[in-house]
Amino acid sequence: MDLPKLIYMANQIAGFFEAQGEAVAVAGAEDHLRRFWDPRMRREIVAHLATGGEGLAPVARAAVERLAAG
Repeated sequence: MDLPKLIYMANQIAGFFEAQGEAVAVAGAEDHLRRFWDPRMRREIVAHLATGGEGLAPVARAAVERLAAG
């Protein structure tokens, strides 16, 4: 999938959860990425984070960090 699209989608997911507070938002976004993104998409967004994660909103970045940590 196109990396800018993945970044956009991760930010949209994170934005959906932001009203619930940062801790819940990060956990909710991570859960969504883990449950609904296919493994290839998860690998690509984690690889993007490893190169700096440019464009990821703070909650999305934290969710991807948790995803990368396992």
